[in-house]
Amino acid sequence: MDPETTRIRDDTTFYPYLYMAIELSNAQWKLGFTVGFGQPPRLRNVTARNLTALADEIHQAKVRFGLAENTPTLSCYEAGRDGFWLHRYLQTRGVTNLVVDSASIEVNRRKRRAKTDRMDVGKLLTMLIRYHMGEKKVWSVVNVPSLEEEDRRQLHRELMAVKAERTHHINRIKGLLASQGVMLPFKKDFLSDLEAVHLWDGSPLPANLYSRLLREYERYKSANQQINQIECERAQAIRTSDDPVVEQVRQLLRLRGIGLNSAWLYVMEFFSWRNFKNRQELSSLAGLTPTPYQSGDSSRERGISKAGNRHIRAMAIEVAWAWLHHQPDSKLSRWYQERFGQGGSRTRRIGIVALARRLLVELWKYLETGAIPDGALLKEA
Repeated sequence: MDPETTRIRDDTTFYPYLYMAIELSNAQWKLGFTVGFGQPPRLRNVTARNLTALADEIHQAKVRFGLAENTPTLSCYEAGRDGFWLHRYLQTRGVTNLVVDSASIEVNRRKRRAKTDRMDVGKLLTMLIRYHMGEKKVWSVVNVPSLEEEDRRQLHRELMAVKAERTHHINRIKGLLASQGVMLPFKKDFLSDLEAVHLWDGSPLPANLYSRLLREYERYKSANQQINQIECERAQAIRTSDDPVVEQVRQLLRLRGIGLNSAWLYVMEFFSWRNFKNRQELSSLAGLTPTPYQSGDSSRERGISKAGNRHIRAMAIEVAWAWLHHQPDSKLSRWYQERFGQGGSRTRRIGIVALARRLLVELWKYLETGAIPDGALLKEA
């Protein structure tokens, strides 16, 4: 080989970067800095959420490595409880930041492996350099929403959380009664029915148990009231808001089989701010893509990945069943019946996942282009 073809000439331009990795925790952040492979990282600890100390450490790292103050800084941290506020702060400071899906970070597969914050920071720095050098598949980068886009998700997520709390209170009341051999339907006149309850020997409920049931019922009523308030707020927005995002909700609601809960969730979690390039990205983010396993003579399917948005995935399965009921003559429903309809229970459940994936793609196309899914009907005005 001619050495002239591989020699780095003296006039080659070198653009330095400062690489920074942040290992977050509740009390303390560990920072790692480097300028490239082969350079031992500079490790520092700062108090969690101390932005002044963070900015000072970035400045000190540039001084330590002999970099100019305007040298570009690339940083990363793992997505988690701290959310995206730090990402937005770093952007305002001129730092190019990546929020990384922690499940996509490669790890040693030994049964026992050492793990420390120091090692984690070193691993993040190495992978950040590899990503910057062009190895884009080294990990998965989170698409960070804007503050407004993130705020739109609060309403339906709170609604789902409060509904789960209400179910928890109902189940606890039923469980407490069942522990005494009492089965009492949970109806509007529950309290009056509770006063008439007697145990197996004709004695009334114990006083402490009765008091606990009353308090638990009050918590149930409080959760129920909050649910009604949130649903009224959401309905008001759908009726009166001129926000283009809410208009997408109205567009989905025109289709039979799509209800208020699913339309709102689909738009606020997915379609209003995710810039999907193709249906593969859409299915992957919903966690509905298959996970084949093939090694030598062994080949099998291990089900869907479940690596995406769990709220969307659960709703997509629910909407798929509703679609079969409300849109039986649509092309998707006919495809499902021809391929899975005559099978057993397990076959139909496998098929509904495939239908959910295809239906999600059709709804995306419907919002993007206005093309109604083949054979689907709109609700009557």
